[in-house]
Amino acid sequence: MRSGRFVAAGRVRRGNFDEDTAYSKGRSWPVEEVRLLPPVRPRNIVCLGRNYAEHARELGHTIPERPLLFLKPPSSVVGPGDPIVLPPSPRVDYEGELAVVIGRRCRNVSPRRAEDVILGYTCLNDVTDRDAQGWEQNWVRAKGFDTSCPLGPWVVSPDELEFPLVVETRLNGELRQRGDTRLLLLGIPETIAEISSFMALDRGDVIATGTPSGVGPLRAGDTVQVSIDGIGCLANPVRASSR
Repeated sequence: MRSGRFVAAGRVRRGNFDEDTAYSKGRSWPVEEVRLLPPVRPRNIVCLGRNYAEHARELGHTIPERPLLFLKPPSSVVGPGDPIVLPPSPRVDYEGELAVVIGRRCRNVSPRRAEDVILGYTCLNDVTDRDAQGWEQNWVRAKGFDTSCPLGPWVVSPDELEFPLVVETRLNGELRQRGDTRLLLLGIPETIAEISSFMALDRGDVIATGTPSGVGPLRAGDTVQVSIDGIGCLANPVRASSR
């Protein structure tokens, strides 16, 4: 579904059309009549850790001397309204973030040309198994479990946004995180340059820019919302694992 410079994928809930068609051409439906899917299906999800100083401090971590990067698998992605299914862990946290969506395949992008490869921006929740993060150095289990990467609700092109942006996370309607992108330790152009210096990025790939302070635990029955100026709200219910 496309509306102006906003891009979203959706499945229509009722009517005379193919419900498995992710993108429609030349037609539109009221948003309440569709289920929004993740706006992109990235090949790579590259995340920047400890990119807000106060978040590093609240977890008792030092600020990294070099950018701290990790990956989330594509299988972790869910869309707006999809449940976050908690793994069997004593603590699983929300981490609201601004996400960059890449617009074309690129490699070795200089910071001054980074804007040329950006399709747009969206909201991301880097849901984290904090227990697993403490004992596994590469964070595969902590960051990569199914449903650990809610993404959406849509992608907004750069010309529709006015920086700096404010990233907020609410848990059951209560404000828990609020961060300004001016506080990013590594800016977005520099982040794209760093990542593309050692790996190619494809159209639709996602870069998570880091979470501000205020992270906290999720429990079954919660609803978590990540909101960003000019983009919108990514809301997901939280469920217990059936295992």
